Amino acid sequence: MKKKNKFLLILGIIGPGLITVNAGNDAGGITTYATVGASYGYSMLWGLLLITFSLSVIQEMNARMAVVTGKGLSDLIRENFSVKLAFFAMSILFIANFGVCVGDFAGIAASMEMFGINKYISVPVMAFIVWFLITKGSYSNIEKVFLAFTLVFFSYIITCFIEKPDWHHVIRATLTPTLKFDNGFILTFIGMIGTTITPYMQFYLQSSVVDKGLQIKDYKYEKLDVYLGAIWGNLVAFFIIICTAVTLYKAGIKVDSASQVAEALRPLAGNYASILFGVGLFGASVLATMVIPLSTAYAICECFGLESGLDHKYKDSPAFYGIFTFMIIFSSIIVLIPNVSLVGVMLVTQQLAGILCPIILIFMVVLTNNKELMGDYVNNGLQNIIIWVTVIFIIVLSLILFVSPFLKRII
Repeated sequence: MKKKNKFLLILGIIGPGLITVNAGNDAGGITTYATVGASYGYSMLWGLLLITFSLSVIQEMNARMAVVTGKGLSDLIRENFSVKLAFFAMSILFIANFGVCVGDFAGIAASMEMFGINKYISVPVMAFIVWFLITKGSYSNIEKVFLAFTLVFFSYIITCFIEKPDWHHVIRATLTPTLKFDNGFILTFIGMIGTTITPYMQFYLQSSVVDKGLQIKDYKYEKLDVYLGAIWGNLVAFFIIICTAVTLYKAGIKVDSASQVAEALRPLAGNYASILFGVGLFGASVLATMVIPLSTAYAICECFGLESGLDHKYKDSPAFYGIFTFMIIFSSIIVLIPNVSLVGVMLVTQQLAGILCPIILIFMVVLTNNKELMGDYVNNGLQNIIIWVTVIFIIVLSLILFVSPFLKRII
């Protein structure tokens, strides 16, 4: 009986980590991973493996801060740094998240068009459904919806096995680092980091753990949640890269969007692979259109001391629901503009998130090493090494990206 109760307790706690990482595999994320596989084959798989370790450590830090302090990340940044730095962080978050949300509604439009449904029908209908579910539900009910949408990611795993890759080649590439010092490779690599370790993830995870009411006694179970989430989310990315590497890269086909990937897979891997990829794109995009505006609303409201949380009514948290509604309405409207180019928005926002990510991570590492704030739950030496290596690696790649054009002119 005790084991049964413990199992039910774990199931009740698991959710924030799994949802956060899966929402990162949205339309922009799928496009980025598809571009990685189609343009560079298996050569970036080793990077994804390392990112998985970094993501696990980062997400665990968020969960630990949440259960120890009972506060969200933006709240802690304001209290421990300054209002100006907090406003700067919120500005970065809002701009990046709004662009990503536009990309996700574009993902809904593209996936539904594959099944013959026009974007002028699919986008407004899904925008209303997303808005209604979030504004009319409690956290526990919304979390069940989020978790249900994570099941669509199995479609990428199934698609990968339909294509029958050479697994020996895949494993060898995963364990063999390859780094090319050209702008295209580095920008794509940064985009891969940006869509895997995004600023919004850190804010959403911490806020959702707080909103769920988890405490220090739940920490070991929530730690399991974030570790499983990081592994599962990056495993999905791993299979998306393999899907496009074994088909599009091999055939020399370049793609600019996830919907193009689905269409390109049809003649190469069969109709079922194409349909499964499209279903995955739809589910991932819907999940992200819920989570990303929600994470933005959480972060901004916490930062400025405004009421937030899904268990509050609209009249009690007007700013929280107002920010969420604004992002849903205007990002969906942009997608409905005739002939607007959305592919660039999706990829650029992932790259921007990658470049800006170190700023948020530096705030986090300072906070989690603050003895007064965290008590006995400060970072250990290994955690600090992993997060600082991650921060320095992203900064170095970003500097190479910006400096290399000038070096070419000089040389």
